[in-house]
Amino acid sequence: MKEHYNILFLCTGNSARSIMAEAIMNWKGRPTFTAYSAGSYPLGRVRPEALKQLESAQVPAGDARSKSWDEFAQPSAPKLDFVITVCDNAAKEVCPVWPGQPISAHWGVPDPAAVQGTEKVIAKAFRDAFFMLERRISLFLSLPLASLDSLAIKREMEKIGQQ
Repeated sequence: MKEHYNILFLCTGNSARSIMAEAIMNWKGRPTFTAYSAGSYPLGRVRPEALKQLESAQVPAGDARSKSWDEFAQPSAPKLDFVITVCDNAAKEVCPVWPGQPISAHWGVPDPAAVQGTEKVIAKAFRDAFFMLERRISLFLSLPLASLDSLAIKREMEKIGQQ
């Protein structure tokens, strides 16, 4: 098992789900994991509801910012071990070729930013997305990475995404 892994959470807008996933992984996975997030068409801002949900769960958001996946395709970018898409749109897009061919999976999460209604209804959508991501990340962190080969890890990651 490696001592350290880099993981990228991808979404279209990089404003809610991937931001929350990055924060959760950096909170629960340290010091073994460093998480990043990015979007194929970044919104340019983080949804305040996502930051509020992280704060209410006492998960540090760090320097959360909406950014393009282009940052992680540069030669100077961290070498990625895992790439996980967290929205349905991102799963159907052509992703750039990642140096080192990280293990990838899709963990579709309903878009809380698309929910309309009262403040209470919207807050529940963000809370539901947060808990879905937290559960999947916890399952991922419980995988015995040292005893699994790349194909088995990918298979397990895909199973997690179906829960």
